[in-house]
Amino acid sequence: MTQSHLLSRFKVNFHVLKVKLLNVFLIICINTTLIMGQKFPASSIPDSLKENADMVVRLEEKSYVINSVGKAISYERHVYTILNEKGEYYATYKTSYNNKSVFINSVNGYLYDASGKEQRHFKEKDMQDHPAYEVSFVDDERFKVASLFFHSYPYTVEFDEEDEITELIHIGDWFPQANFRFSVENSTYSITAPKQYDLRYKMLNSSIKPLIEEQGEKIKFTWGIHNLLAYDETPISNILNSTPHLMIGLGNVEMGSYSGNMSTWNNYAQFYGSLQKGRDILPEDTKQKVHTLTDGITDPRNKVAVLYNYLQQNSHYVGIQLGIGGWQTYDAVYVATKKYGDCKALSNFMISLLKEAGIKGYAVVIKGGEEPFDFVTDFTHDPFNHVIGCVPLGKDTIWLECTDQFLPPGYLGDFTSNRYGLLIDDNGGKLVHTPAYVLSDNIQVRKISAVLDMDGNLNLDSKTYYKAFCQDEIESIIHHNSRDEQLKILKSRYSLPTYDVLSFNYKEDYSKRLPVINESIQISVKDYAQISGKRIFINPNILSRSRTKLMDDKDRRLDVELKEEFRHIDSIEISIPSGYEMESRSTDLILKSKYGSYKNKMVLTGDKIIYYREFEQYSGRFPANEYVEVVKFYNDIYDDDHSKIVLVKKN
Repeated sequence: MTQSHLLSRFKVNFHVLKVKLLNVFLIICINTTLIMGQKFPASSIPDSLKENADMVVRLEEKSYVINSVGKAISYERHVYTILNEKGEYYATYKTSYNNKSVFINSVNGYLYDASGKEQRHFKEKDMQDHPAYEVSFVDDERFKVASLFFHSYPYTVEFDEEDEITELIHIGDWFPQANFRFSVENSTYSITAPKQYDLRYKMLNSSIKPLIEEQGEKIKFTWGIHNLLAYDETPISNILNSTPHLMIGLGNVEMGSYSGNMSTWNNYAQFYGSLQKGRDILPEDTKQKVHTLTDGITDPRNKVAVLYNYLQQNSHYVGIQLGIGGWQTYDAVYVATKKYGDCKALSNFMISLLKEAGIKGYAVVIKGGEEPFDFVTDFTHDPFNHVIGCVPLGKDTIWLECTDQFLPPGYLGDFTSNRYGLLIDDNGGKLVHTPAYVLSDNIQVRKISAVLDMDGNLNLDSKTYYKAFCQDEIESIIHHNSRDEQLKILKSRYSLPTYDVLSFNYKEDYSKRLPVINESIQISVKDYAQISGKRIFINPNILSRSRTKLMDDKDRRLDVELKEEFRHIDSIEISIPSGYEMESRSTDLILKSKYGSYKNKMVLTGDKIIYYREFEQYSGRFPANEYVEVVKFYNDIYDDDHSKIVLVKKN
């Protein structure tokens, strides 16, 4: 082969090689571009994180940079992969701000399909802006909201936000897994502060330690966690008492022209109290009214009751979130003149009335509503959202929920009972515990007289005595619904066949320590019993059947938490057509356990069925491995409550 032929062949092979290398290079570039254009593909989620999950937290970052006392920058980033329609909740981003103390620097949202390819995005200017409290009269609090829904699962949303905080009195806790049915791939939380800043922290339900880094004149604390498996919906439990929870406590704080320290409960109380000083002065006409109402009364308890009634009759609740962080009350003159106020203002006004009458009252800062997690007494933090009043009298204390126009003095209901609050006094303050209403307090006693006709229709007259917690729902219905609305509620309350409420009446009794409501109701039920030839099939338990049917859960990981104690008693007498005798029935049942007790008894006497039922629930926390026993206890009650007896016509 000639040299020219070899050279020509070499040129051809080199050209082919160059083309192949170019193709490989192009493929690498294309794949790299595709990879770079993809973020958080759903295919990379481990199967273990999908189990029992509607959403997976791919990445969650939350950080605070404290620049000085009272000032900080916060940053957060959330990346969620939505697995199904039940996870859609997490595709909406909602953030709050305050026109005086929290300013949004930026917000961004991104939507990615299953492969991680971006579909669309939004910025802060694209979000809807709303007042934070629709029921409030005036407030500085607002929120912005936007959603990124997609037509195909799974898909991923990413949100990031940066805020400027000019009144730093609270730093949000870290709950990397605060709800059921989502897993966590990665979550981090960090705080950077000047070295001399008094920052405190306490980790609950976990042994996670922070990574501590010195950064010049500042120090950074970082906590991280990954691969938390999802919890399925777990009845009678509180996930926040079992999953990791990082609490943050601040030292020196500033709010407006006020400064203080929150490193101890007493310091916290001193700071809060300093914001309220000089705001308890009543106008002269209100002072005169106080003396007119109370000067002839010698018993301080009666004085408190009279002034509390005056508060309820002459003011109403309106949320007011203006001013210094919503922490400083409007003064007593404001409430006396305007006839409204928020929890701080109404409690302050009530304490001012008491002061004029010569009685010392105190504000108590507290967490209202259902307690989200166990209160930690040995770590000063800021979980509070509400203010009530209290009047210590010797060994007794009268608690006052000043935002409620109907509760009797001394009774709190489940909104603020059985929990810790911070009492504010002249020297600062201390933690106090509000009353717990126990088994002997929360009582429901029902007596029913009923008549069954030959067609299986039932007419009944029910009289029920409700006390303490057992009357809370009825009290709310009475005072917040019209007569027609009350009737509508009654027509949907009971698990009965087609029925009609013929009449109803409520009578409240606030003469004792705990409130009582007596209910009288007449009901007509069509086809309550089934008539089949010479037999009658009937359930003797008419109105109090258990609705708690629990599913087995051998892999349960959360403790069982029974929060309320109560006793329900039913006595029922049903007149039946003459000439019937008992053919079959379940035996009388007696259950006793650490979770409660249950018993029933039924007899047929002549033409009357006599039925008695008593159910007690105890409060407490029990380990997850006892759930099998809990299931058996409640399901045995459910089955017994829903069982029928069979009556047969005598020959």
